[in-house]
Amino acid sequence: MKNYTLKVQEIIKETDDTITLCFKQPGLKKIKYLSGQYLTLQFRINGRRYVRPYSFSSTPTIDSTLNVTVKRVQGGVVSNYINDNVKVDDVIEVQEPLGDFIFEEDESLKSVVFWGVGSGITPLFSMIKFLLTTEPLVSVHLVYGNKSTASVIFYDELEKLKQTYFERFKIYYFYSKEEFFNKDSHNFHGRINSIFISELVEKINEPIRHYICGPIGLKEIIKDSLLSISGNLSNLFSEDFEIVKNPEDFKEICNQDIVLKFQGIENKVAINKGKSVLEEVLEIGIELPYSCQTGNCSTCKATLKSGEMKMIGLSKPRTDLNDNEYLLCCSYPLTNNVYIEI
Repeated sequence: MKNYTLKVQEIIKETDDTITLCFKQPGLKKIKYLSGQYLTLQFRINGRRYVRPYSFSSTPTIDSTLNVTVKRVQGGVVSNYINDNVKVDDVIEVQEPLGDFIFEEDESLKSVVFWGVGSGITPLFSMIKFLLTTEPLVSVHLVYGNKSTASVIFYDELEKLKQTYFERFKIYYFYSKEEFFNKDSHNFHGRINSIFISELVEKINEPIRHYICGPIGLKEIIKDSLLSISGNLSNLFSEDFEIVKNPEDFKEICNQDIVLKFQGIENKVAINKGKSVLEEVLEIGIELPYSCQTGNCSTCKATLKSGEMKMIGLSKPRTDLNDNEYLLCCSYPLTNNVYIEI
């Protein structure tokens, strides 16, 4: 895992609770990334190291800076710290770009629909700019939900893109709490719903690919709607920045003590029911490598030497792991003789 130190060149205030950090590219060796990927930022706050992934809102073929957009999260230690404390010329340590939520070329593809809510627009915005400037034969649709116009991240930039690419780029705004509402064919009250999804897919009526970045509820309603329309989800891709935990999966989980060997040192760690190995290890101050915290990367991969563990909440199957390899961000011990090495 490569680490870099990047200088903040500019800070853009997108909305009342969202900013974009624009990092200057290194002078000698530019950082390469793909639209839709994320950059992992590292901070030390009150003596503790925090690591958080943020999707690129910049596009490598367009933007000279490396941009990530950060929205405040209630109780969010890092998001609030960034919004309140980071300044121009600050130097921040980051990990190399990661993520497989990217656009893959397909000559038969005619349309792409992006579905997002709130800050879920970030990787979608990066891919939208990429598609509009590099794929002239592909139509682009954005369905974007927010509370009001004032809370729409990148509103001015999206409107400019809509005007520039008016034949290929359509935006459908959903507002749940908009007070002053200009009624037109592409603005809607309420939340994204199954009726709208079906009608839009029917109207497009050509080979489509779907990209989703938003809360679990949005993903589920889109998946259910597309399944009822086509019977499969082979043309759907989603970005997952949260682990979905089913209480049923924890029935056989209980408090356990484990041994973790890290950097040659053995550490005894108490893992409480419902807490992942990574969560508890970080809580006691052991600074393990990690990034996505959702089982999508391999930064926190460890080897199980004895005992039994279970991974819970993986959004995608991981066929690249050996039988004794586990991702600690979603791993839970089943026995009291667990010994892990990383």
